[in-house]
Amino acid sequence: MTKRESAYVVQRVQNYIERNITKPITMKQLSIEAGYSSWYLARTFKEVTGKGIFEYIRSRRLTQAALILRDENKKVIDVALDFVFDSQEGFTRAFSREFGIAPGRYKSKTPPIKLFLPEKAYDTYRAFHNSNKMDERMENMTKSIFVQIIERPERKCLLKRGKKAEDYFEYCEEVGCDVWSLLSSVKEALYEPIGMWLPSHFIPEDTSSYIQGVELPMDYDKNIPDGYELIILPPCTMMVFQGEPYNDEDFQYEIGEVWKHIEKFNPEVYGYQWAPEQAPRFQLAPMGYRGYIEARPVVKCNK
Repeated sequence: MTKRESAYVVQRVQNYIERNITKPITMKQLSIEAGYSSWYLARTFKEVTGKGIFEYIRSRRLTQAALILRDENKKVIDVALDFVFDSQEGFTRAFSREFGIAPGRYKSKTPPIKLFLPEKAYDTYRAFHNSNKMDERMENMTKSIFVQIIERPERKCLLKRGKKAEDYFEYCEEVGCDVWSLLSSVKEALYEPIGMWLPSHFIPEDTSSYIQGVELPMDYDKNIPDGYELIILPPCTMMVFQGEPYNDEDFQYEIGEVWKHIEKFNPEVYGYQWAPEQAPRFQLAPMGYRGYIEARPVVKCNK
């Protein structure tokens, strides 16, 4: 089986797991879905995802359970049974091993935890192998970019710094690609997690200009996870650029197209000018269905 075929089979199994996450799942069911023997599927799944199948299923169930405990008023025992655990005791042991906190305490305190948010195997494969291919049809397409102005209030930001990273890929090499999973767990988040390029005065010596973080209200006072820090961001005005929807495997090309537009764009058309030292420039997670979204700080032009 080629790497492409392996990724496709594993993603089929991943999709089956998500559809049936609250039901009992057997190796026989997964083998039928994949079209391969249990032994071969187990080996291939581990090679592609880095986790055994049932370890993967348990982590996904615990992550979904954590989100319900965070957002809904349900008893721990009911959540445990919903996600196919035989008892509250077994669920508590598994939850505590996965997240380092008992589910009852997590429900009452909801501190940031590292959720298990795996990427889909085949989508990742396609994105990697298509990243350097230029589709001539795309070159000839007229791209529409939506532009709007938003205001951000004074707020806190929970973030993790790298060492020298200036972009997402360098950041992942320095700190790993799982920061997003912890940021996504923060119940009090004002908005979704973002990648940020920091102004110079926000960058301590020997730390990266690119970081990932999540914006929080000024009264946020929960414990800060190891390796993270909490800073205050001033109120600011941001000019947001949003590209057209795209196929997920073309994300690098589409980001480049938005960047080209921004480089040529004159904010004075809107009565603003660039203000790179006023606030972090930020990007939302690239998702093809909504187009690539990036925001840059601006201030009103002097009349």
